[in-house]
Amino acid sequence: MPIWQVSLAFWVLFLVVLAAHGLKLGNVAQLTTFGVIFASIVIEAMPFILLGALVSAAVAVFVPDRVFARIGRLPRRLQLPGATLAGFGFPVCECGSVPIGRRLIARGLHPSAGLGFMFSAPILNPIVLISTWVAFGGGTRGAEMVVGRATLGFIVAMTAGYVIAGQRTSLLRREKQGDGCELPGDDHDHSDREARSGAFLEHLIGDLLFMSRFLVLGAAASALMQTFVPQDILSGVAGAAVIGILALMAFAFMLALCSEADAFVATSFTAFPLSAQLGFLVFGPILDAKLAAIYGATFRPPFIRRLVIVAVPLILAGSLLFGALVT
Repeated sequence: MPIWQVSLAFWVLFLVVLAAHGLKLGNVAQLTTFGVIFASIVIEAMPFILLGALVSAAVAVFVPDRVFARIGRLPRRLQLPGATLAGFGFPVCECGSVPIGRRLIARGLHPSAGLGFMFSAPILNPIVLISTWVAFGGGTRGAEMVVGRATLGFIVAMTAGYVIAGQRTSLLRREKQGDGCELPGDDHDHSDREARSGAFLEHLIGDLLFMSRFLVLGAAASALMQTFVPQDILSGVAGAAVIGILALMAFAFMLALCSEADAFVATSFTAFPLSAQLGFLVFGPILDAKLAAIYGATFRPPFIRRLVIVAVPLILAGSLLFGALVT
């Protein structure tokens, strides 16, 4: 995002706030409620966005490619679970995991393993799990949501990777090594400290601005829904177990939040049960509006259709089971 766009957004927001103050709109109860909900979501989630951007930039600049290549030397039957479990160790959001997954596939890793990593990293990485625990109040309830999210996310990532590319089907639009599969920052010379520092700052600023943009949009949409949508409508949808889960999965697709902050938005859907919130937390990092565009540019057309066919029933069933086990 160019700096002029950031400056323009800031001054537009400043003028809106100034106009609202002049019109005394702060006295309107609904607008006050919207402001409180919006601010609370952003303030709670922003530290995790910053931490995620720091770690993502460090991984992009300082972690050599040979770390990923080691997985490719494993037997094929071990690559999928190994790559999926590797998601625990690489704290990158869903947008950062796609180019990494593409690179793994382009450099010889079995496609199912590359997809397993790509799907699991935004759900299983430690920053996401810690933010989930904090968002749900810590303690036993927070731990339950962390275990549920990690377990269901791992199962969905493994299954989707196996079904979509279990037979090493051609997935990438362009599979020539080095042709369009570079990660952000690969064009920098990282041979000295100054170059690495510059690349790190570039990654950090870019990731922070990108993820913060979606956080603000998601927080605004969540606050609008809670403030202006009649609660009896939400209660009617939330009261139906299957429809409630599917509704929040649809919200996850539309809001396109960063997985490092989506738990704070999920907890704001107080009318919905934990099972529906879990569906929101697992489906969003695997497929949302922004990912659909990225997938379309990266993989061949059947990819998204296959992903939906696999992920939606699995997440629905897993969320229902979670709701039956956790009260």
